[in-house]
Amino acid sequence: MADDPHDLDRFVRAQSPCYGRALTEIRAGRKRSHWMWFIFPPLAGLGRSPASRTYAIRSPAEAEAFLRHPVLGPRLTECAGAALAVGDRPVHALFDSPDDRKLRSCATLFALVSPPGSVFHRLLETFFRGEPDPETLRLLGCGGTSGDSTCR
Repeated sequence: MADDPHDLDRFVRAQSPCYGRALTEIRAGRKRSHWMWFIFPPLAGLGRSPASRTYAIRSPAEAEAFLRHPVLGPRLTECAGAALAVGDRPVHALFDSPDDRKLRSCATLFALVSPPGSVFHRLLETFFRGEPDPETLRLLGCGGTSGDSTCR
């Protein structure tokens, strides 16, 4: 696909039947159904399931394209903001394991390609004491922090 080299439409198709439900669950403070992989996509290499292979983000360039996408970028930002709005609770109250790890990976990846202070940086601060996901950083070849310029 010349106009969609990352096949981001796979996320739009997956989100189509359940985006409203996912946002409602986040706002209610508890994820109850199955949508984590394509609402908060983590970096490729963290999972082995078919969903993890289909919906993982493969590179910082793909993450940047996801954020620029006219549907996916606003949706990801909206869901991240909704999670922050209930951020007075522990991350495990909102997302069970392993979904909490997926959120951390997603926030780490998207913080890397976003300006300081972004909603993704705030997710890391609020839910993970500001600590990026070390496995995501390792897979990206980073020097230890999500602000490390070698990660791009």
